[in-house]
Amino acid sequence: MSAASSPFSSAAVIGGGAWGTALASLMAAKGVDTLIWALEPATAAAINTRRVNEAFLPGVTLPEALRGTADIGAAAGREAYLFVAPSQHARAVLAQVKAVAPAAAPLLLCSKGIERESGLMLTEVLKAVWPTAQAGVLSGPSFARDVAEGMPTAVTLAVENQALGRRWLATVSAPHFRPYLSDDLIGAELGGAVKNVLAIAAGAVIGRGLGDSARAALIARGFAEVSRLAMARGGRAETLVGLSGLGDLILTATSPQSRNYSLGLELGRGRPLEEVLGGRTSVTEGVATAPAVVAMAKAAGVEMPICAAVADLVSGQRGLDEIIAALLARPLKAETA
Repeated sequence: MSAASSPFSSAAVIGGGAWGTALASLMAAKGVDTLIWALEPATAAAINTRRVNEAFLPGVTLPEALRGTADIGAAAGREAYLFVAPSQHARAVLAQVKAVAPAAAPLLLCSKGIERESGLMLTEVLKAVWPTAQAGVLSGPSFARDVAEGMPTAVTLAVENQALGRRWLATVSAPHFRPYLSDDLIGAELGGAVKNVLAIAAGAVIGRGLGDSARAALIARGFAEVSRLAMARGGRAETLVGLSGLGDLILTATSPQSRNYSLGLELGRGRPLEEVLGGRTSVTEGVATAPAVVAMAKAAGVEMPICAAVADLVSGQRGLDEIIAALLARPLKAETA
């Protein structure tokens, strides 16, 4: 294997949730010296002593070589970094990583969201906080448990520098985990972020008893929304019809494993948002992303009525029945308009 396509010898995964644990487990099993940083000391301790992450990925035995830590300083000097912390905490956590990492470290953004306060994509947050880092995006239809248990999975790995991209491919690929290389970070990132919002809508449709036909229509029209936004921001259509766009949307908007879809189900059944979120340990990214997507779309001059409806639903501005009636009353027009 050439130097350009050799895997990184060491990596730090920043975020001890289910997805971060699955990626860390995958790399450690391949022989990459892998450290996972978790906010919760108990999570790091469980990884080190019992080889499990009971809080976020119960029932999965982790490799002996994987090490956990709650000390961000322990991540100093790694060859590469994977950011898997919740997107709304990205700015603060990235600043902590920057303080201990090499200035030009490769950093793969594996979280999916848009910063609510600024409306920035995570690549833009990274550029603002740590402009010398070499950014990449990992996105696509991938449940953490599927990856951790060796189920076949394919994703998009977007990096502008293709030599660096090949190193990432060598580092995170496995017989059951197949990343496809792209250089369209915008398309990959927006596809992954907006699908969480659309999954809430899809869940609400089923939770309200409106049927699979309505959900299919919503997924198709929602895909048109995210495609318009991504292309307005400089993404490419072929990225959106791939794994990190359509593929991720199909998975997230149809499976109860999805935190966003399952939240929408409960909202459709009439449960209050605060009650649903109060019973969860993992972050449901679509809740905070919805208003950020709407603001981004408005600034770009892009119409996104389904995403706007979700933003209204999670903020309590409109009830679900009112939202459904308004969507159905929209003017008739050509499908491609």
